[in-house]
Amino acid sequence: MKQLLKNKNTRLMVTLSGVAIAMVGAAYAAVPLYNLFCQVTGYGGTTQVATAEAGSILDRTVEVRFDASQSRDLPWTFEPMQSSMTVRVGETSLAFYRATNNSDRPVTGMASYNVTPFKAAPYFSKLECFCFTEQTLQPGESVEMPVLFFVDPLMDEESRMDDVHTITLSYTFFEQDADGVGATGRREAAP
Repeated sequence: MKQLLKNKNTRLMVTLSGVAIAMVGAAYAAVPLYNLFCQVTGYGGTTQVATAEAGSILDRTVEVRFDASQSRDLPWTFEPMQSSMTVRVGETSLAFYRATNNSDRPVTGMASYNVTPFKAAPYFSKLECFCFTEQTLQPGESVEMPVLFFVDPLMDEESRMDDVHTITLSYTFFEQDADGVGATGRREAAP
C-alpha cells in the first residue's frame, strides 16, 4: 500500500512540476508570440514594417494625422512636427517628430506605436522609424526623428476599408533603464 501511495504521490509531483514549468515557459513566450501576432494581423493598431516601397500610387488620398505622448516619468517633450498630411495611397511620405530632453541627465527612451482605426493598421507600412531603436538624448538635447511610410494600395481592394479617409499614427515614449526595461517594469521590445 505504501509503495502504491508513493507512486501516486510521485506521479502527482512530477505532473504538477511539469505543469508549473510549462506555465513559466508560456509566460516567457507570451509577449514575443503576442507581438508576432499583432505584427502579422495588425491587431491593436500594430503597423506593418515594409522593406520596399509600394508598387503603385493610386489617386485615392488619405489624411494621416500624427499624435505624440510620453509616459509621465519621462522628462521629455515629444511632439509631431506636423499635425497631419494628405497622402496618396501607395505614395511614400516622410513625417517628423521632435523630442527634447528637459532634464539635467542623459535619458534613453523607446517608443511604442499604433494606428487607428485598427482595421487600417495592416495597410499602414513603415520603411524607416525611430521606434525601432532606443533613443538617448543628452541634457537639453532636441532631435528631429523621421518616419518614412506609405499606405498600402491593397487597402483600396478591400470594401470594408472604403470608409477610411483618416488614419492616425500615435507614438508614446517610455523611459528605458540600462537593461532596456521601461518605466512600466516590463522589457520594452522594438517591433
